Parts: sequence; C-alpha cells; structure tokens
Amino acid sequence: MEFIKTKLDGVLIVEPKVFGDHRGFFMESWSKREFEKAGLFYDFVQDNHSSSTVKGTLRGIHFQKGDKAQAKLVRCARGAVLDVAVDLRPASPTYKQWVAVELSEENKRQLLIPRGFGHGFVTLTDHVEFLYKADNNYAPEADGGIRWNDPELAIDWGVENPILSQKDQNAPWLKDAETGF
Repeated sequence: MEFIKTKLDGVLIVEPKVFGDHRGFFMESWSKREFEKAGLFYDFVQDNHSSSTVKGTLRGIHFQKGDKAQAKLVRCARGAVLDVAVDLRPASPTYKQWVAVELSEENKRQLLIPRGFGHGFVTLTDHVEFLYKADNNYAPEADGGIRWNDPELAIDWGVENPILSQKDQNAPWLKDAETGF
C-alpha cells in the first residue's frame, strides 16, 4: 500500500496494490500490518455500507462528537464519488480547511480520515456503493453534522442542487454546530 499525504495532517490517500488479469482483480483493502508499518495504528470496529442510486446525491458533512468520535477508512466499490474531509478541530492550524479526493471503482483509492474531521461525499455517477470502516461504534447521542454548503467552509462539491436527506438539509451551520473536538 502507498500512503499519500494531503494538505491536512493525518488525512491520507491510501492506494492499495491491485493485481489484475483477464479474470478481474485482487487487492487488500485493509492490512493492519501495512498500516502499522506506516506508523498508523487503528483498531477498526465497525464496517458500514451505503448505496446511492442517483448521481448528485450528497451525504454529509457528518461526524461523531467527543469520546465517540470516529476515524474512518472510506472507499467507493462501485461508481465514483467526490469524497471530502473537513478539519473541525478549533486548535488545529488547518481548522475549517478541507480536501476533496475522487474515489472510484476504477482508481480503487481510499481516504483515511482521523478523528476530529467531518466527512461527506457526493456521487459522481449513478449506482454508487460506498464502504467505510470506523474505529468507534456509532453513537446516536454523539451524532453531528454541518450544512453541506456552509459559507465558512466554501466546499466545491461540483454540484449546485444536490439530492439531500432531510437530516442534511436541516444540518446547522458551522458557527452553530457543537463539534466537541
């Protein structure tokens, strides 16, 4: 595996080694040994899978607060997404900064998002299957979100009128959100 730094400390693009032939491909999407060789120590305890049927579906910006915060390793197994990580740690020199990375079934890239970051993605194709590992169990009482089009963040999602859940439509602005980081 190759670990590629982004402008946000701790947010890494993970490129697995892919072995392909006329039958298809094989890759390790997670290897504790490879992560630890790179100095990354995570104990993932939960796997999640989301499906989005329509291009332009936006999910996020989501996070878990306090001691229920989650680090995530995310990937797109079918279709393509623009995946976004936002630094929500007020004491961080990159507070309110974000990175966006295209993840797709073709490029097989993954994004490692540490605790203290918000996360979201928008589908670039129809029929997206999105998978992620989390290092802490989901806790409804710690669930948090920020409006996808918050002007303080000015994220370029590449879509003007995304398809949103009611929860994401009603998410607070960053200035009104309780992040707990």
